[in-house]
Amino acid sequence: MTALDRYVTLGRSGLRVSPLTLGTMTFGEDWGWGSDAATSHALLDAYVDAGGNSLDTANAYTNGHSEAIIGDWLAADPGRRDQVVLGTKFFCNLREGDPNGGGAGRGAIRSQLEASLRRLRTDHVDLYWLHQWDRTTPLEETLRTLDDLVRAGTVRYVGFSDLPTWVAAQAQTIAMLEDWTPAIGFQLEYSLLERTVEQEYLPMCRSLGMGVLPWSPLAGGLLSGKYRRDGASGVGGGTATTGSRGEQLSELDERQWGVVDELVAVADELEASPASVALAWVAGRDGVSSVIFGTRRPEQLDGNLAALDLPLTADHRARLDAASRPDGVFPAAYTPLLGDLQYAGATVDGVEHGVPAPLQASPDRY
Repeated sequence: MTALDRYVTLGRSGLRVSPLTLGTMTFGEDWGWGSDAATSHALLDAYVDAGGNSLDTANAYTNGHSEAIIGDWLAADPGRRDQVVLGTKFFCNLREGDPNGGGAGRGAIRSQLEASLRRLRTDHVDLYWLHQWDRTTPLEETLRTLDDLVRAGTVRYVGFSDLPTWVAAQAQTIAMLEDWTPAIGFQLEYSLLERTVEQEYLPMCRSLGMGVLPWSPLAGGLLSGKYRRDGASGVGGGTATTGSRGEQLSELDERQWGVVDELVAVADELEASPASVALAWVAGRDGVSSVIFGTRRPEQLDGNLAALDLPLTADHRARLDAASRPDGVFPAAYTPLLGDLQYAGATVDGVEHGVPAPLQASPDRY
């Protein structure tokens, strides 16, 4: 077995998931760039055969086709259903012209779940994710409905995705105070090119019992190894001005290109792909339970799975950390200054705090 079977419990729960979760937004050809059903089934087989057990989809992925492909795969071998942790999301409206077809209201949640269960060909989902914040629905209505579904057995656990930190914290607090089902996981964008979530989201999740499932760990392909600052083609082709990500590449600033440069350098030293290094870095971050990765071809799957056994050293991590460190967003840059004012030069919990200039007494003044 590979490192995929080194399962971890998700958040404050007894649910065990693989350290890499197979994301299925690429399942189905409805969006013009996904995998057909046969290829998707081959990817599912390879992932499960390697020890993986965590699948992530959504009602809106390829307009429901992703869920249907998974459902057909599950139905082909009824024993598979009990082997996987099946998660899907609700929020997006698939009923044109019906304002109650999407969102997080009571009726919308129930109807979306019923449709997802039909496509997935199962009687329950293990994880039901709120895909986005519904600004028009009271949180209490959403949370109570989810709790009802858990009590009914059609949903086993719930999670949040892409909510503002204050909304997620409020929702989790309400659920715990009301003795409703709390979220055990939080999906968010996290990669070497998107680290601002470290300042508020990760501490919130640790404090409130939610395991983190990063999505887009390769920054939409920018960290895949396909692209180089100098225009040279990397793995799979692509340059700084051409290819499917050309528009995004042209918008990368000096710091971001520096991240790509350091990533490629570390990958070369390890004789590994930049994609596997980028995945290994995210998977090793504090608070991360399972990284959601997507793939369209079996060879891409093998490369992604290799990240779990990559010998990424402390020095490699430090170099990647330094290259990708984000600018401080208030109050991240301000808080350490207050910490020094609080501790006045003392060492607390193993952290040495300096003495700010205003606290350094002068004999001439006192």
